[in-house]
Amino acid sequence: MKKSIVSYKTIAVLMLCSFVIAGISGCGKSSDSANSQSSPSSADSYATANGDGYRFSDDSSDFVLLSEAVPDAILEIRYYSTYNFVGSRIDGYEEPIEFMTKESAKALKNASDKLIEKGYRLKIFDSYRPQKAVDHFVRWAEDETDVKMKEYFYPNLDKNVLFPQGYIAAHSGHSRGSTVDLTLFDMKTEKEADMGGTFDYFGQESHPDYRGITDEQYANRMILRDAMLSCGFKPIEEEWWHFTLENEPFPDTYFTFPVNSDSLKK
Repeated sequence: MKKSIVSYKTIAVLMLCSFVIAGISGCGKSSDSANSQSSPSSADSYATANGDGYRFSDDSSDFVLLSEAVPDAILEIRYYSTYNFVGSRIDGYEEPIEFMTKESAKALKNASDKLIEKGYRLKIFDSYRPQKAVDHFVRWAEDETDVKMKEYFYPNLDKNVLFPQGYIAAHSGHSRGSTVDLTLFDMKTEKEADMGGTFDYFGQESHPDYRGITDEQYANRMILRDAMLSCGFKPIEEEWWHFTLENEPFPDTYFTFPVNSDSLKK
């Protein structure tokens, strides 16, 4: 999940400013969308805004199943399982399947093809995340007594800093449908490549450029990073596993439909 080091208050101010600018220009998209290679689907017509100015939609018409779009990828849906930083299945993950927007899935397929040539497959931990799941994270973060997964995912942090420091936020780029958390699977060893750290670990060790790991572990991070960047994704500074399509089709819309096979039949 995305853990920005920017404070929640700063994020709120920036988001408010972006909507004011969009209103003045007569356009509801950010500059990223203006450069998108494809036109947005009808999701905008279904979007509604809450009091904070965030736009929500339950229109899944631009989404596809990752198992069909990227058939070589391995899925390990951590938030459908209990092995995650919360320690229970997360709200909104009703089946062990994954969705992404058509545009991001196509780009991910290109990255998968590049990596297969190098002897790797992609293993995906998370992609589209419904807003209901993000709300679950927030409730969990506010309950300081629930620390059953601390030793695995945030051993060096007190839980009461997770929200103030931006490790947990009220809105996630995953809910826009073009962000993915993933790693490499080495086809030769038939194991995950050693990245020098685990998915969803809260700490400096998860930064892509962290050098307190072996040369091989760092090189594996860079193999994944280079493939994703070459196919149109952008990274973040805090997580080696997290990438967002640079020209994401819905940069201002957060989707709400659950992760189940009926969602794409609407």
